Amino acid sequence: MAATELSTADRARAIVAGSAGNLIEWYDFYAYAFTALYFSHAFFPAADRTAQLLGTSGIFAVGFLFRPLGAWYFGRYADRHGRRRATVASVLMMGAGSAAIAVLPTHATLGTAAPMLLLLARIVQGFSTGGQYGTAATYLSEIAFAGRRGFWASFQYVTLIGGQLLALLVILLLQQVLPDAALKAWGWRIPFAIGALAALGVLSLRRLMHETGGDRGGRAGTIAGLRPHWRAFAIVLCLSAGGSLFFYIFTTYMQKYLVNTAHLDPKAANWVMTAVLVPFALMQPLWGALSDRWGRKANIVASFALATLTVVPLMTWLGRVQSTGAAFALVLAALTINAIYTSVGGLFKAELFPIEVRALGVGLAYGVGNALFGGTAEYVALSFKQAGRESGFFWYATTVCGVALIAGLMMRDVRGHDPLADAPPFE
Repeated sequence: MAATELSTADRARAIVAGSAGNLIEWYDFYAYAFTALYFSHAFFPAADRTAQLLGTSGIFAVGFLFRPLGAWYFGRYADRHGRRRATVASVLMMGAGSAAIAVLPTHATLGTAAPMLLLLARIVQGFSTGGQYGTAATYLSEIAFAGRRGFWASFQYVTLIGGQLLALLVILLLQQVLPDAALKAWGWRIPFAIGALAALGVLSLRRLMHETGGDRGGRAGTIAGLRPHWRAFAIVLCLSAGGSLFFYIFTTYMQKYLVNTAHLDPKAANWVMTAVLVPFALMQPLWGALSDRWGRKANIVASFALATLTVVPLMTWLGRVQSTGAAFALVLAALTINAIYTSVGGLFKAELFPIEVRALGVGLAYGVGNALFGGTAEYVALSFKQAGRESGFFWYATTVCGVALIAGLMMRDVRGHDPLADAPPFE
């Protein structure tokens, strides 16, 4: 079917279906981060909470290290065979990882084999997520309405944040119906079981998704085909590093930071992080729509300029907060800055690569930057804290955001033409 033959309703349904698969994927991924406070002792039975969290955060980081491999595999597959097929396969793989964690024996039963199996499940999920980001970003960018791609492609992050929000809501619900002892004993398994079942639901969405990309010749989805676009790859890698680090500091790590440094009650910290994700999600289409007017580069430069200037004061103030209201306001300020970038985070990457290596270029560059800086954010932050030099982490984040700002200044602006006009659905 030619691109012009797709009706508005067809495109809208395809965007909803692609976004739903993305939401399920990220719910499964973040269920681990938000339940770590309850199951870390079950796999790392140390007396010190920071040491326990270091163990689970280390596994969280290792999962990220397999994202580039997943990005390469699924990116190659998506560029050769289509984005829809790759998206469905990655979501099902993520569900399998969640199912494994839901039934995993603890250290008390298996000893050191338990954390090793937890690591293996997270490797599977990291591999899956590496594929999901590139294929989802590419698919939503290509299927979106020309001239309004910024608005519609922003729903990748609406659903990514929605996955986080759902994971947090499940935790909050469990906190209301189960005592802490039950949550730590077995209740932490429930979010993973829910995620595994939800992943199966993506199969019913396939018929709503019109395939894009794929079948583009022998160099499609290959490193050789990607090599001439090394400059775009480097820019995307640097921007992904800064954007991912800032994002994970003020989302997944912030829950632990508010408990472990500011000494807020875990339930209060969960409520803060749940509440702040709602406006963060709602901001995405707004900033995406504005990028349709003034270009993606303006969003990126503004976001990283503000991030570079504010990481240190925001983290310093958050470490001293004594009320949930103050914590909410400060985290919201940080996420507002991040939203200017995340709203176009997938789209601008897709716009920098030609169709035959688009999914591979987007996924692999993002996967490397995200693995090295986003996935390690919690582990690096906790390592600085354990060493008694917590403020050093703030300056580390400032430096990474500064490098991303330089990369943003170097990227080309795509205003005035549509670099994704070469992506008609072929099925």
